Amino acid sequence: MSINSETEVSADLQVGPTSLGMVRLYFQTGSVDIPMDFTPDEAEEIAEEIKSSAQKARETCPK
Repeated sequence: MSINSETEVSADLQVGPTSLGMVRLYFQTGSVDIPMDFTPDEAEEIAEEIKSSAQKARETCPK
């Protein structure tokens, strides 16, 4: 599977700080829980990548 492959898998996402000063992305499907912890700097880098990808997606498929 690649970034451009469609899927029928559904997941919930929670984002928040942990008590240890990390930022947790918590993915949950019907059968799998995936907690992923990042430093604040890593989390900001991920946020920038998400914003950049959103802008590129808008440019690719304008409404």
